[in-house]
Amino acid sequence: MDFIFIRGLRLEARIGIYRRERTTTQPVEVDLEIALPGDRVFTSGKVSDTIDYAQVADRLGQVAATTRFGLVEEMAQSFASLILAEFAAPRVKVTISKLGILRDTSRVGISIERSRPATQSPPAGFDPKWQSADSPSGSNPFADSDTSP
Repeated sequence: MDFIFIRGLRLEARIGIYRRERTTTQPVEVDLEIALPGDRVFTSGKVSDTIDYAQVADRLGQVAATTRFGLVEEMAQSFASLILAEFAAPRVKVTISKLGILRDTSRVGISIERSRPATQSPPAGFDPKWQSADSPSGSNPFADSDTSP
């Protein structure tokens, strides 16, 4: 299986169960491995035939900015579910690190792996270019391009 990856995505998140964590945001670092939904991109060279990692990063940033999470486990599950559903990835590995939370420790966190059930296919009418019409950040400039941005 082929994957795209994102390493070290820094997001400000409202996450934590302690009183001090409930009043402010804190930085988290996200690492992703996202299985490609097919292999057509290797011959087409089109971003529309793969998962656009810029759109994934943007979408996770939106979720982190608008959702309050108690546990890092909840955030990881939310991100994994979103990637499987909205980007039609067959499998995803999500690692989330809270930075500087424990004294003498640079990071703590969780890694989870989730897969879409083999019997579950992408939603009817799924279009990997959904971002161009529905993305709050506007159109996707790479949707119809070749490998050149």
